Amino acid sequence: MPTLITHSIVAVAAGTAVAKGPMSARFWVLSVLCAVIADADVLAFKFGIPYSHMFGHRGFFHSLFFALLLGIFVGFAFFPERGIYSRAQWMIVAYFFLLAASHGILDAFTDGGLGIGLFSPFDNTRYFFPITPIEVSPLSIRGFLTGWGIRVLMSEFVWVWVPVLAVALFIRWRVRPEFFPQL
Repeated sequence: MPTLITHSIVAVAAGTAVAKGPMSARFWVLSVLCAVIADADVLAFKFGIPYSHMFGHRGFFHSLFFALLLGIFVGFAFFPERGIYSRAQWMIVAYFFLLAASHGILDAFTDGGLGIGLFSPFDNTRYFFPITPIEVSPLSIRGFLTGWGIRVLMSEFVWVWVPVLAVALFIRWRVRPEFFPQL
């Protein structure tokens, strides 16, 4: 898996790309939370749920379906003032869905683990993309504070940070999306 640092960078880059101006603290906290929350599934190990189980690490909570449920929940629970059928409300849902989906998608580009349950619960197959250039991060802080952790950060810098920030800056300065509501 990429580190929580990298998933957070993706959230900040996405928020920067779509923001028309200053955004609320609520927007930024929820952006980062949606991008990182999937890794809370490591708690499954504490409950004896095996890695390969649907609710194990990189299973259901890394799926596109979970990302959709989370996007809908965040959009309607935290931004109800937009109105259920408004375009603005559905743009908010889409934004948070994409942030949550980015987690499993990035993890599918890593070179370790059992794969990602992208289509769970409908298909519990674990997937990787054909190209896996991102070095998988250790699950423990102790493992991260080694040469492995440095290699992971360098891999993420090259394969995620630079491209994501470049795309966000391009969108921000050249495309200037005006469709996203001020939050």
